[in-house]
Amino acid sequence: MSASVEHKEPPGAGRKNYGPAYSLPIGAWFTVFFLAPIFIILVFSFLGRGIYGGVEWEFSLAAYRSLVTPGVLRIALRTLIISVIATAITILIALPCGYYMARSKHQTTLLLLIIIPFWTNFLIRVFAWMNILGNSGFVNEFLLRFSIISQPLPLMHNQGAVILVLIYMYLPYAILPLFATIDKFDFSLLEAGRDLGASNIVSIAKVLLPNIKGGIFTAVLFTFIPTFGAYAVPQLVGGMHSYMLGNIIADQLLRARNWPFASAITIVLTTISTVGVIVMLVLQRREAARLGTSASRFSGAGRGAEAEALV
Repeated sequence: MSASVEHKEPPGAGRKNYGPAYSLPIGAWFTVFFLAPIFIILVFSFLGRGIYGGVEWEFSLAAYRSLVTPGVLRIALRTLIISVIATAITILIALPCGYYMARSKHQTTLLLLIIIPFWTNFLIRVFAWMNILGNSGFVNEFLLRFSIISQPLPLMHNQGAVILVLIYMYLPYAILPLFATIDKFDFSLLEAGRDLGASNIVSIAKVLLPNIKGGIFTAVLFTFIPTFGAYAVPQLVGGMHSYMLGNIIADQLLRARNWPFASAITIVLTTISTVGVIVMLVLQRREAARLGTSASRFSGAGRGAEAEALV
């Protein structure tokens, strides 16, 4: 007697996949409000400059040729130097902050303190720093009152002021991804490394930092890209000798009305930002693959063996 066999369909079989329908609105949003403006800017960068502003609808490479003039190259180099210095100092400050937050029992309170500056308008925070660093600001008034100095210090309208304010503005963007990454780290590996004879500095350098590379890459990206295209900070606290590429874009749009040149600079900045994102994604994938290989290699081994291999 032959037994009848029932064929059960897998769960969800026969149901329609509504994923594309759900993703269609956000996809259309990004297409209309991100890709379309970038495409327009790209087209404008290859057009001629209009006499009274706007563009002349004729193909021209004049905007890109203007990018290699000595004045623009000097400002581009200044922008790169300021961005690299501000990013490096921001990461150096954010690392111990993120580490302390990850080990603290008051993470919610500390996160709130990090987020509080976002509740205040960007320009208000910049003007607050102007009141702190100005000739009649808090720092100079304090030093003058106690006769530490005889005349106000030039704390404003220089590259040091720009770097200081940029660090303050984008420090939370570096702390938050580092905290999120360090919070997932297994701190018993640090203890195992110290048990094997490594100092605290060596344990952090060879055990902690290699395992939080993803957070470091994200923090660098979140800091470098906005500082590289900064406009308000160098405009308000930097002065003419601290002009950056963002200031050139604004001047070309509002004063010179050279739309193709402003578009060309924007395309360059966007390209650099896109390359940075791609590099970060590639490095994160390689790091994830390396960690996956290490996890399979050390499966079944103790923490001491894993820490010893890392150290």
